[in-house]
Amino acid sequence: MRLPTRLLRRPPDSHKGDFGHILIIAGSPRFPGAALLCARGALRSGAGLVTVAVPKGLIGFYARKSIPEIMFFPLPTAGGAGLAAGGLKQLQGFLRKIDVVAAGPGLGQHPSTQAFIRKLIAGVNSRHLILDADGLNALSSALGLLSARKGSAGFTVLTPHSGEMARLLGISIAQVEKDRLGLAKKLASAYNLTVVLKGRGTIVACGRAGKAYINKTGNPGMSTAGSGDVLAGMIASFLAQGLSGFEAARCAVHVHGLAGDLAAGEKTEPGMIASDIIEHIPGALKKCS
Repeated sequence: MRLPTRLLRRPPDSHKGDFGHILIIAGSPRFPGAALLCARGALRSGAGLVTVAVPKGLIGFYARKSIPEIMFFPLPTAGGAGLAAGGLKQLQGFLRKIDVVAAGPGLGQHPSTQAFIRKLIAGVNSRHLILDADGLNALSSALGLLSARKGSAGFTVLTPHSGEMARLLGISIAQVEKDRLGLAKKLASAYNLTVVLKGRGTIVACGRAGKAYINKTGNPGMSTAGSGDVLAGMIASFLAQGLSGFEAARCAVHVHGLAGDLAAGEKTEPGMIASDIIEHIPGALKKCS
């Protein structure tokens, strides 16, 4: 696949603001690394600016990780466990600076966190929105919230694996596996959004464009913790750089799989981890030029 020129070539007078500002809402005491994997995936894919909103109690942990390219926004917690549902108010002014919001990696399923995500979905109508992992779990009992985004100027992208897709639709995993393409297209069409149904032959289905794509890159070594977090960051990056929801997801899925193939060639399938995928994104982009 040849990627759009805007992802590979930059005008001489470019500045970081030309390539989008992404807000990633992610991380929890149990899964703090998910936020970093998502952010690093976005930066390696060309995003101009990345801010990660995390529970305020984890700021010290992230500061010790010494990743200077990532900015942080502390969010209040409820009882020290989940994000405080009222904490969204603190983000309202900051959201005016943001092009893409990606929510869910490693957030956990505390009731207050789920309430925060549901309020977020209703409150970012003019921004591109990616829901991944626990962002999808918060949505599984409130799919109707997506109806308000049907006419939004912002694209909406959902990135479920088969288990998350089953919860969203209220069916079994076996039923999802029996008709992956059909169900992805049906969900995308129902809410005018893009669905990335992850797995072997990841499917990208778009309700707006009425298109579907089945990916051919990738390998079993990518079945490792954090691989999906990296993909969410890559989709956010390509959206921030001006691609449509479908094109951003299609290109990100292809490059993500190709980076995984390059990583497996160096590390072996059993030996690779999600960070290896990130480090091979530049090589994958070069192969798609």
